[in-house]
Formats: sequence, structure tokens, C-alpha cells
Amino acid sequence: MTQTRLMQAFPPDADHQVTLANWRLPPFSRWAFHHVREVLPTANIAGGGAGVALRRSERKIAQVAFQGADGKEWNIGRLLSETFTDGFVLLQRGRVLAEWYDAGQTPDSPHIVFSVSKSISGTLAGILVDRGQLDPDAPVTRYIPEAAGSAYGDCTVRHVLDMTVSIDFEENYLDPHGVFGRYRLATGWNPLPEGTKPTDLRGFLVTLKRAQRAHGSLFHYVSPNSDLLGWILERASGVPYAQLLSEAIWKPMGAEQDAYVTVDRLGAPRSAGGICVTLRDLARFGEMMRLRGLVDGRQVVPGGWVDDITQNGDPKPWQISEAGKLFAPKGRYRSKWYIMGYPSGAYCAAGIHGQWIYVDPAADMVIAKQSSQPLPVDVPMDTLLLAGFDALGRWLEKTA
Repeated sequence: MTQTRLMQAFPPDADHQVTLANWRLPPFSRWAFHHVREVLPTANIAGGGAGVALRRSERKIAQVAFQGADGKEWNIGRLLSETFTDGFVLLQRGRVLAEWYDAGQTPDSPHIVFSVSKSISGTLAGILVDRGQLDPDAPVTRYIPEAAGSAYGDCTVRHVLDMTVSIDFEENYLDPHGVFGRYRLATGWNPLPEGTKPTDLRGFLVTLKRAQRAHGSLFHYVSPNSDLLGWILERASGVPYAQLLSEAIWKPMGAEQDAYVTVDRLGAPRSAGGICVTLRDLARFGEMMRLRGLVDGRQVVPGGWVDDITQNGDPKPWQISEAGKLFAPKGRYRSKWYIMGYPSGAYCAAGIHGQWIYVDPAADMVIAKQSSQPLPVDVPMDTLLLAGFDALGRWLEKTA
């Protein structure tokens, strides 16, 4: 029996109560990740009703073989069962080739996608740029004057989009006491210790201090940047984030179900990591990106913005960073998307605990994966998954 099967999802009961203190920890996460609304306050992202139908053309993929970084032989069936997969869907040219669920996840269950939310927010930014409401080269303080004096006081929106803000903040998911722990308290994702004064997300963001290096010189992954982006999008558009995402993308995209986003105690959205969507709608979003922002011939996201993500951006800040050395060393990071540097032209959105959108243009392929991996960041597991995704793309190219 695999470790995945040993950690079956369960509803909360007298013996296994999911709380704000444990909802991201195994085994509670196997239930909580697709019941986030029952744990945290949220804002609704209305969908398009019936949704754009996904055509189906089932193919057997379990035995597709590939080699892991350790030289061992794997196949896709084993990969899915041993990487804490809650849901997986494979599309080629918009057709569902495979769909798989576990741990109580269903086609109708919105599942948290953590930092895939960043890529959704970065895509939404392109719509405002196209409308003339947002200038990516403008200073952040044009939209958020409250940021003056913080790390964001002398950077641009482009620095925020590309994670090249010079900021004194470390993304340490396992540190409950440092600056990241204070960040989690501000978002409302951790319980407030007794006697501690309540904080809020946006109040926290403007307290963050600048590092000594120049803005734009180094990729430095910092989730608060993407929460700030959500604030920028609201100010630029004059529309609340959840409503803006619904009207600009979720409804025009033909989403089958509503999505939602977690909010702090004052209602500020966690645009960096709190979006919860169904697996099929996550795949629809990926397919829209593969088609340069088109859905049924309608331009939802500007094609030029998608082109900018996949073709532009300075590779050096990414490639000299620690993240770049571990993950896609020939790649780039642009507007919250990872560009892999593979011959296939693949790019992806990734979130902690195993959330993915993976687009392979050469194979006309989109993968959406929702998971409840025990560790927030598991580099060996992520490396294994990327090898499997790449193998599926190459297999589809050969067997098309």
C-alpha cells in the first residue's frame, strides 16, 4: 500500500478535527485542501455557469514510462499514486485524455492551488495593461502610495511581476516565529496567539523593508509581492479582486464552477496563494494560456501578454538565483510564470504542496494537478513530476 493510500482524506469528527492550526498539515490537509471555505473566510469568484464543454478522447497513460533524476524507472500511474495527487487531468488540443481523482476530491470540489494563484494574478494583470489601466513600468507608489518608505517604495510593477523586488524577506514555510510566521498571521492563515494584537495583510505589506541589492538584479521569491499585486490590480481597476477575476477571466473563460479566494480579517484577498478552483477549471485556464488567451475564438487574455510571458524577460536574475540553479536552470520567470527552457517551450505555474498547471506547446498539451504533498516544498518530488510531465509531452508527440 502506498503512502498516499495510508493518508486517506476524512471529514472532521470528534477525533480528527481540522482547525486553523493544522489545516495545512497531513493528514488533515487531504480533506482541508478541498474544503478551504469551511476553514477560512473567502470571497467568491463567480463562474460562467454551465461552462465550455471539455471534449473527451480517453487514452491509457498509466504505463507511460520515464526515468527519474535518480536513474530509476517510473511510470505515470505510479507517479500519480505516490505524489499525493488529489486530482489530475491531461488535455491535448482541448480534449481530456485522462482524468483522475483521489482523497475525496471530486470534479465539483474547489481545491486550493496555493502559488498557482500568483500566475492567475499575473495573467489578470495583462488584461488591465491592455485596457490601459495598468502600466507595468510605473512605480508601485502610483497605485499604492501607502507603500512609500517600504521595500516597494522605489520599485516598479514589473519588479513585482517578475519577483525581482529587493526585499528583506525569506520565504520559510516551516518557520512559525520569524517574518514568514508574522506574514501568515496577517493573512489569517494561522491562529492568533493569545494576547497578540490582530494584524492584517495590507498593513503588514507596507512594513516590509528593502534589501541592499538593486531592484531587478536577482530573482527572489517572495509571496507578499503577489499579494501586493492583487492590491495594485484593485487600485488600477477600481474593482475588488474577486469580482475583477470573475468578470475579466472566470466568466469569459467559460468556467464550469465558481472559484473563491481566501481573505484576511479586513477582506483583503490572498492573491498570492489563496485561490481555490475545480480541477477542470484549472485545466481550462491552462488551455486558454496554450491558445494565447483565446477561448472559442474570443480573446479573453491579450495574446501579446501571453507572448511576453513565454518569449520575453531577462533570464539572468532567475538563472543566478538559488531557485534557478535547482529548478529549470536554463529557464526564466516572467509575470508569475516559470519558463522551463526546455526544447518543447514548456512553461508552468506551480504551488506548494504539489499544485501545477503545465503547458507543453510542442505537444499541444496541458496538465492540471492538485495535490496534498506533506511538505510545502519537496524539490526531489517536484523534479520527478517535471520529468513525468515532460515524458507525457514527448509520448504525445510520438503517438499523435
